[in-house]
Amino acid sequence: MWHSIKKAFAVVACVAAVAAASQASAETLINGAGSTFAYPIYSKWFAAYRKVDPSVSFNYQSIGSGGGIQQIMARTIDFGASDMYLSDAALSKAPAKLIHIPTVMGAVVLTYNVPGVGTGLRLTPDVIADIYLGRITRWNDPRIAASNRGVRLPAAAIIVAHRSEGSGTTSIFTSYLCSVSPQWKQQVGTGTSVRWPIGLGGKGSEGVAGIIRNTPYSIGYAEIAYAIGNHLPVAAVKNKAGYFITPNIKTTTAAAAGAAKHMPADFRLNIVNQPGKNAYPIAGFTWILLYQHINNHEKGQKIVQFLNWAYRHGEGMATQLLYAPLPPNVTKMVLKTIRTITY
Repeated sequence: MWHSIKKAFAVVACVAAVAAASQASAETLINGAGSTFAYPIYSKWFAAYRKVDPSVSFNYQSIGSGGGIQQIMARTIDFGASDMYLSDAALSKAPAKLIHIPTVMGAVVLTYNVPGVGTGLRLTPDVIADIYLGRITRWNDPRIAASNRGVRLPAAAIIVAHRSEGSGTTSIFTSYLCSVSPQWKQQVGTGTSVRWPIGLGGKGSEGVAGIIRNTPYSIGYAEIAYAIGNHLPVAAVKNKAGYFITPNIKTTTAAAAGAAKHMPADFRLNIVNQPGKNAYPIAGFTWILLYQHINNHEKGQKIVQFLNWAYRHGEGMATQLLYAPLPPNVTKMVLKTIRTITY
């Protein structure tokens, strides 16, 4: 009798082990890397989708857009993530047709740590550019004071923070500076990484936010979720229409409202410094980069299924993390593009 029971348990254990092994082997791992700007929303999507399809898991490395671009070009990952779109010249170097899939829009904010100065700091485009050029060096500079009447600005030196690695957030920020400052455009330019005239480098948006949090009299740029997550104030920036605009979902959406009506078929569109009374001027799309033909059939199928889910169910999660969902006309275009992906 006991021998029979042990034998039955052994059979059950064997079946369970085979089933577990089968389930483990059936799991599809999707590898991605890139944007820290988009990391909060992608992490939320991946965790939520795991409940929808437990057979797929995502390994996403938040290493900056520059790293994501390099790795997808080298085909060492299944998808890249970038807040800067690739130029025609860069796309021509890809081993196969690489496509851009916009996911959400976000604001790049100026966050600061100035003892005695709370929320509500106001900055003009020329002041932002000259702080980063090293021409404005103290917080009580008359040009900063002119936009902040009644605020007691300290005479302390300004400590500037920027990203240390290739970054799409840097691309958005420097693209904005090029649009408002001829000196910046001529001397520094734009890109995922530039030769900074001054400042301390932080790795990722979290690194820049960490510098600001721990360094009195500092200022830096980061995706808005990192500033809010670290309980840091953000500056209102004077936009093209002449209004000081605080970054939020509504003002980020306003930045894309006009431009998105003319969204190109390949989705490569810059929305910094847009016209409009309510448009926040330092905003951008973030994109998933992947090959139109995915060599691995199983991974390709899972990626397409995930993307279709994300645009139908994930966009609603964006606002919880202060991202602006894509305009409806752009979402419709994206879903059409997803149908062109083969595997």
